[in-house]
Amino acid sequence: MLTLALTVAVVAMLLAGFATVRARSAARRADRLAESYWELRYEIGQLKVRVNRLESASGLSETEPAATTAAPQPLPTTSFVPLSSLKK
Repeated sequence: MLTLALTVAVVAMLLAGFATVRARSAARRADRLAESYWELRYEIGQLKVRVNRLESASGLSETEPAATTAAPQPLPTTSFVPLSSLKK
């Protein structure tokens, strides 16, 4: 009877160790995915700013037809700070 209890305890400890390793691996992967998400959001914001600058420099805009030449409007200044840089 003692060997059965000891066997169950060892199996439970091995299972707990395996679960701990898997949980840490999943947490690391979630951190990498979150960091990648915020980096992509930052890059998208930078690309939007570049496109807006190119459109305003060439006089093209989605809301105005290309035939009209209006005075260029100043672009609103927006900044995006990724959360990963705030953690450091």
